[in-house]
Amino acid sequence: VSAEARIAELGLTLPDAPRPMASYVTAARSGDLVFTAGHGPSRADGTVITGKVGAELDVEQGKEAARVTALAILATLKAELGSLDQITRIVKVLGMVNCPPDFKHHPEVINGCSDLLVEIFGDAGKHARSAVGMGSLPFNIAVEIEMVVEVG
Repeated sequence: VSAEARIAELGLTLPDAPRPMASYVTAARSGDLVFTAGHGPSRADGTVITGKVGAELDVEQGKEAARVTALAILATLKAELGSLDQITRIVKVLGMVNCPPDFKHHPEVINGCSDLLVEIFGDAGKHARSAVGMGSLPFNIAVEIEMVVEVG
């Protein structure tokens, strides 16, 4: 099953691909790799998930923010590549969680992104990953995630 068909099977909707907010691009290709800029949790309806996970948001809400962010990244990749079916492997995910200093559940939060990638891409969605806490993120977004994918 193609990635695009799997997204439809899961009943998911990709948001519009976000636009850069400064002097950068949302995706840059080098050979067979595409590197995305950091993306935040922007839903298809244009709303954004904000707040500190572990303070204003619980872990499940943070996990949902990471899932929403994965969809935003996939929207960017679709705009860059023309089709998500060009992706042969998710290589690396860096997940940053807006949280208080004593928060300890960063991996659980970023699982929202990682689990979705495996749901869509199967084994090709399994990736190397870092999940870290941040004292703040732009516009108080709950998570920021960047990704490296291999294309064929």
